[in-house]
Amino acid sequence: MAGTVVIDQEECIGCEACVETCPEVFAFDSDAEKAYVIDGANGDADCVDEAIASCPAACISRE
Repeated sequence: MAGTVVIDQEECIGCEACVETCPEVFAFDSDAEKAYVIDGANGDADCVDEAIASCPAACISRE
């Protein structure tokens, strides 16, 4: 499943589960205490689906 990976910043609780699961796509902004998608990251990475499934706030999606 290809597509642009998006994190709903309003819903992100800053748990860093996505960063731990898929550090090549997600990073953590310690100032905002929110995760974000790295610019130019490969949204097709296998770990993206795992990160989506592991997000307790269910705020990661593909568009």
